[in-house]
Amino acid sequence: MPNYDELIKLLNRLSTEQVNENTIDIDRLLPQEIVKKISEEDKKVAGVVESQLPQISRAAEIFADTLKGGGRVFYIGAGTSGRLGVLDAAECPPTFGTDPAQIIGVIAGGYETLVLSKEGVEDQADQAVADLKRYNLNDHDFVIGLAASRRTPYTVEGLKYARATGCKTAFIICNRWEESTDLDLDVIIALEVGPEVITGSTRMKSGTAQKMTLNMISTTAMVLLGKTYGNLMIDLQARSEKLAARSRKILIDLFDIDVKEADQLLKESDGSVKVAIVMRKFRCDSSAAKDLLNIAGGFISKIKES
Repeated sequence: MPNYDELIKLLNRLSTEQVNENTIDIDRLLPQEIVKKISEEDKKVAGVVESQLPQISRAAEIFADTLKGGGRVFYIGAGTSGRLGVLDAAECPPTFGTDPAQIIGVIAGGYETLVLSKEGVEDQADQAVADLKRYNLNDHDFVIGLAASRRTPYTVEGLKYARATGCKTAFIICNRWEESTDLDLDVIIALEVGPEVITGSTRMKSGTAQKMTLNMISTTAMVLLGKTYGNLMIDLQARSEKLAARSRKILIDLFDIDVKEADQLLKESDGSVKVAIVMRKFRCDSSAAKDLLNIAGGFISKIKES
């Protein structure tokens, strides 16, 4: 039988579980008034995320260093937090050309809970260890936990196991961090969004703050790894008509060429926009372009004119 007295005491300390005085009349408002209330609360999220930029940038550095060193990045969480982690992991391969085995989302209850919530799986602390053990964690890996409340047993236990394994660790929460915790982590990102529009509904401001933060971490890491040229996604995988068109558009816009020349460049580069850019920019073949990229660590901007 859970100790509800202790759990209620903990919930009373979480700002995301408090009643939002700005929305206590929300059930008596017109639709346009309700969405205005939600919008006013959402405006606060960006400022909260901004307050954590030093911690976010540190997490991005560890992320990039992990992949550069041959390690893997894991997101672990339950409910909305877990779904956001899986989403960010899923979006990296098509956008930045990463291997799906490099960035992995682990969610309480398994992938079935992405489309249908399972009550109680967040309380299964031991399952987090079992889920991570399947991946044979090692000290080259980086594990990022996500839990709006900071107390989710599944996520906390997963972070403890990751730390014991020697992994680098980060924790993205939406409440104040309490130093009294027994968690020893490399990075704490405390996104104190305050009371939710609907009390305790952390899919709202908390989810928005976590999504913004994950976007920053993974995107910054990819820039640090040379997966952009300026602000262009040059390692994208053209597995849809839109992405195939975008690949060609990048070359057309950069070099003021036509679709036919863009097609030919991509054909000669085996579909790699990055290699195609180097081929056109430095007037070389695919093999030479790859050599230039290797020397420059994958950064087009670091290739020197001969």
